[in-house]
Amino acid sequence: MDTDGGDAVGVQIQQTRRLPDFLQSVNLKYVKLGYHYLVSNLFTLCFVPLITVISVEASRFNIDDLRQLWVHLQYNLVSVVICSAILVFGLTVYIMTRPTPVYLVDYACYRPPDELKAPYEKFMRHSRLQGDFDENSLEFQRKILERSGLGEETYVPEAMHFIPPRPTMAAAREEAEQVMYGALDNLFSNTNVNPKNIGVLVVNCSLFNPTPSLSAMIINKYKLRGNIRSFNLGGMGCSAGVIAIDLAKDMLQVNRNTYAVVVSTENITQNWYFGNKKSMLIPNCLFRVGGAAILLSNKSRDRRRAKYKLVHVVRTHKGADDKAFRCVYQEQDDDGKTGVSLSKDLMAIAGGALKTNITTLGPLVLPISEQLLFFATLVAKKLFNAKVKPYIPDFKLAFDHFCIHAGGRAVIDELEKNLQLLPVHVEASRMTLHRFGNTSSSSIWYELAYIESKGRMRRGNRVWQIAFGSGFKCNSAVWEAIQHVKPSHNSPWEDCIDRYPVKLLS
Repeated sequence: MDTDGGDAVGVQIQQTRRLPDFLQSVNLKYVKLGYHYLVSNLFTLCFVPLITVISVEASRFNIDDLRQLWVHLQYNLVSVVICSAILVFGLTVYIMTRPTPVYLVDYACYRPPDELKAPYEKFMRHSRLQGDFDENSLEFQRKILERSGLGEETYVPEAMHFIPPRPTMAAAREEAEQVMYGALDNLFSNTNVNPKNIGVLVVNCSLFNPTPSLSAMIINKYKLRGNIRSFNLGGMGCSAGVIAIDLAKDMLQVNRNTYAVVVSTENITQNWYFGNKKSMLIPNCLFRVGGAAILLSNKSRDRRRAKYKLVHVVRTHKGADDKAFRCVYQEQDDDGKTGVSLSKDLMAIAGGALKTNITTLGPLVLPISEQLLFFATLVAKKLFNAKVKPYIPDFKLAFDHFCIHAGGRAVIDELEKNLQLLPVHVEASRMTLHRFGNTSSSSIWYELAYIESKGRMRRGNRVWQIAFGSGFKCNSAVWEAIQHVKPSHNSPWEDCIDRYPVKLLS
């Protein structure tokens, strides 16, 4: 049968001289890729004829022509001087007013000790033995855990391992110290930076804001200098990490030749919910211990050793809308027990915030080919009332890697679908959720560490960090790799990266 088929095909090739049917043989994605390259380089291509003409004319110049040109310039000395002065002035203004580059020298993510791991069975056993949850609440937590995308090695704070739990102020401070100091010790060790050289400190933690502040605790621990610009961001949710980066970037624009440290974390000890309201039980099942410390610099000499350069930060706030404002809300239930309630409208609100954010981000990062397609679709729909689907820009042409906040499985699923991403693009987010759970604002740094540990970060690659948070906010940070990035010492994935990616249950 195979031989006969082969002969038939051979006869067909000899009899026909027509070109193949390109609609059948060419994958449309390559057509789109060719269009992208054509439009992106259209400006350069238009200059090719002009450059060719200039080159031909220049080749015809002889010594007499050059001598005449020199004589002409001598008699127009005033014009030459004026043009040169304008050119020098313009270059000076440009150099003085352009933004100072911000480099990410290195960062460190905290990995808790193994004794703080909370596998499913241990989590459910402790929840039952606590005596605070009824049978419906226990069954609800079990279902959430099974569908959450979390693995068996996530961590909960030490206070939650006791029966009954011990959510005291002292225990909460101890959790904060372990996470922040653990990440900072690793960061300072890897970068060999003296803490006294830190000029800006930004700490973000949404739910735990003691007095003195967390930033003051760090200053006291590392004996930072007295004129340090320190900030403590509270109540800003899981997207506060990008906000902290944006604040540090602004501070580095006005404080020359200095370092900025950003510490992003969340504190669980005093924010565990011990009631039976289902919308407030979800955070118990998703949030886990974690934190990250990031070292930024505006020193030109740090470019050689830095991993990334900050390209863009885009922030979106939907707090003017009442539904968006209350979709992630800390409150007391009917029994007076405090927790964070998640609205059923959360995903729809997150989608609206994402749409607003990428509308601003798109023109900054997308190639002109995608912007033209988007604009053409918009014109056809608005002016001609054409029944066309909204064009979703291909962000894969703008970014090589995606760090989507590991807030939950549903969040990652929706962004993968709406942004038309491939499984490899959301792998870091899914694996971070599986290994470490939702570590709030620091999750995007565990994801970046995953990409590095897999050896995927190459020079020139662009990374999109995107996070959602209460308020409601959607914030984006764009980084460009300055070199082929290798994982730092004591990476959170150091002992387990060979086991990932793991297969997740559908």
